[in-house]
Amino acid sequence: MNSRQPVLFLGHGDPMNALYDNAFTRALKTLGGSLPAKPSAVLLISAHWLTRGNFVSAAARPETIYDFGGFPDELYQVKYPAPGSPELAAKIADNIPSVSIDKTRGIDHGGWTVLKHLFPAADIPVVSMSIDFGKAPIHYVELGRQLRFLRDENVLVIGSGNIVHNIGMYFRKRDELPFDWAVEFDAYIASALKSGDMAALTDYERAGECASLSHPTNDHLLPLFYSAGARHENEDALFIHEEIIRSMSMRCVRFG
Repeated sequence: MNSRQPVLFLGHGDPMNALYDNAFTRALKTLGGSLPAKPSAVLLISAHWLTRGNFVSAAARPETIYDFGGFPDELYQVKYPAPGSPELAAKIADNIPSVSIDKTRGIDHGGWTVLKHLFPAADIPVVSMSIDFGKAPIHYVELGRQLRFLRDENVLVIGSGNIVHNIGMYFRKRDELPFDWAVEFDAYIASALKSGDMAALTDYERAGECASLSHPTNDHLLPLFYSAGARHENEDALFIHEEIIRSMSMRCVRFG
């Protein structure tokens, strides 16, 4: 039997979360156990796969990608050996003509650092979808709408980024208290999601200076638009984790 899966947006933050036991990772563990059924596959849209054009990964055994530097050796020993699904990748490409197949892409840290807590057995196939960088937000929302059908086929769609993401300011601050502008922008996006105001969401720059400070580049916000597009109009936005560390929002959202 098919089960409609929810669609998620997860703030992934510091790659070290892969190793931590904290409120964020515990929320992910709880989330993984609260789904209506075990997903047949995961479609991951990560802020860390930016391309020209749209691609889906079709590697049968996607590698764990360590797309960062300067972290403890322990982090580079983590493996997330989930299988891929060439069949799902082909189905997506068949249904969305703008999407092409990439046969080699692995799972980057926007994926495995959260999937490790959601599904620690690593037994659910994972397919990644790239972000065709530089498009207007509505472009990504429309792609999300085109991915809705997967939810009724027991596929869990996950966008992974951060609602507030300013790395420069993150490392500049000595304590973990959030910047006022980070709190303001996080609240702006949360309000748009709660009310279902897609115009406010996609025209997020209307929030003013807090928007530009929160996203010097908007790569980490873009996965949210896919998730919001895959949401059905009657589905509430549920916040399964709310936290801002300096200039990084770890807010996680479930639709459905």
